[in-house]
Amino acid sequence: QVQLVESGGGLVQAGGSLRLSCAASKSILGFNGMEWYRQVPGEQRELVAGLTSGGTTHYADSVKGRFTISRDNAKNTVYLQMNSLEPADTARYYCKATDVLRDYWGQGTQVTVSS
Repeated sequence: QVQLVESGGGLVQAGGSLRLSCAASKSILGFNGMEWYRQVPGEQRELVAGLTSGGTTHYADSVKGRFTISRDNAKNTVYLQMNSLEPADTARYYCKATDVLRDYWGQGTQVTVSS
């Protein structure tokens, strides 16, 4: 049973930074890709950033230039560095990992950006 545990969320002022972590219970080298999503109550979950096993990254237009996804294979952890945060970034952030069998989701971590 693969588990993903997110951490690093919190309350920050606009313009500030946070780094989210997603720790996997197995080697992340076994995943085809890992992604960060976010969701606001009453809205659909949206893709924020992704990282393929080959190292290719992709970002939502709304976060390009501000957010960076990266990984530490030795720690089985994927990160989301979030800079220049805006109130519109307020959401619960989820980590998703995909292997040949299925998708795996964490429980999420709340990010709140005050104006």
